Order: sequence, then C-alpha cells, then structure tokens
Amino acid sequence: MSRTEAPVGAQEWVPPQPWSIDKLKSAAAGCQGCELHADATQTVFGRGAPNARVVLVGEQPGDVEDQKGLPFVGPAGRLLREAVDDSGLDAGDVYITNAVKHFRFEMRGKRRIHQNPGPAHITACRPWLVAEFSLLQPELVVILGATAGKALLGPSFRVTQQRGKLMPWPASAQHPGDFPVAEIQALATFHPSAVLRADDRETAYKTLVDDLKIAAGALG
Repeated sequence: MSRTEAPVGAQEWVPPQPWSIDKLKSAAAGCQGCELHADATQTVFGRGAPNARVVLVGEQPGDVEDQKGLPFVGPAGRLLREAVDDSGLDAGDVYITNAVKHFRFEMRGKRRIHQNPGPAHITACRPWLVAEFSLLQPELVVILGATAGKALLGPSFRVTQQRGKLMPWPASAQHPGDFPVAEIQALATFHPSAVLRADDRETAYKTLVDDLKIAAGALG
C-alpha cells in the first residue's frame, strides 16, 4: 500500500468466523490495513487467558514489543505486571492487547523513537480489537492511557478526568455497535509508560494500582 493512500483497514484480513485468539493472531501477522506494517518488524497481537474476565487495552507496541512480537514486555510491561499483582487482580483472568498492533516510530540516527498512532491508524486497526472482544466476552475493559481511551471512547476522552470511574461498556464506546458484546464495565487509568515518565513516580504508580483495585473489586 502506498504511503500516500488512506488506510484500507484491517477488515480484509480478519477471518469471517475466527474460532480462537490464536487464529486471529495468525491472520493478523499478514495484515496490511495501514502503512505501519511496512516499517514495523511484525504485528504484535494480544495475549493472555482465552477466557479472560478482564481485557487491558493499551496504545501500541513499543520498540521492545516490536522486536519480540509480544505486547507489554518492555519496561512499561514489567511495571504493569507489578501493578496487576499489587492490585489483587488475578493474572490468570487477564488478556492484554493494544488499540494498534504495529509500532509507529521515526528514526533519529540509529534509534527508533515512538510516535503516537493517528486516528487513521486506530480506525484501520479497530476490526482486530472488535474481533478480540467478540471472542473473549470479558466482564471488564481496562483502558490504559489517552490513546486507548480515544480509540474506544472517542476524541473527547481525557484520562485525567475519567480515570478511576466504572463506566458501562459498550454503551460508552465511540461506536458501540462495533462491539458485539453484552453490556459490561469499563475503567480508564494511566498507561504504565506515563507512570515511568512521571516526576513523582511513586504517586503515579499508587494511582495506577488504586485504579486497578477498583477493577478487581468490580469483578467480585
């Protein structure tokens, strides 16, 4: 696909009747729904429990994730795993994924510097997220950070204003008809990378854990 063309979207690559997350992941490996596939090392799909009660949705893979092909395995991922443990969420109930499945970056010398995915990338990748939700049928969606929040809840989302509050899902989604799931709950919090960048990392980490404790309590 030419870099100047609008993204065609991932729907062309999503199997019409996927019967497992593994089948979706295999199909996603060949996705060319937007131009990000051309420079990324590989598609980075979600992973976790196939019967997960909780889905954590982040922004996009980073440099380490792009190289390893797994979400949240870099520094932010390690912090998130610690926060999940400290919150009381059962890691065996968790599936983790991103709103965008390819790494968007710019080169600075020999370094690949993260760039936020744009609205077109989020829209192009939405069919994968829809398919994941359809298979998993979770009880709770945890939205990690502003980009994931805007992808799921719309451009007016502000993590500082909406974090830590349980919301109805998918009624609160930007396009609720996209998500063929029963009404469940959603909760937004900071992305772990924002915690790593925070001036007061201890307070930011505590906020993340406290929000995840609300999620854990919502599961009963």
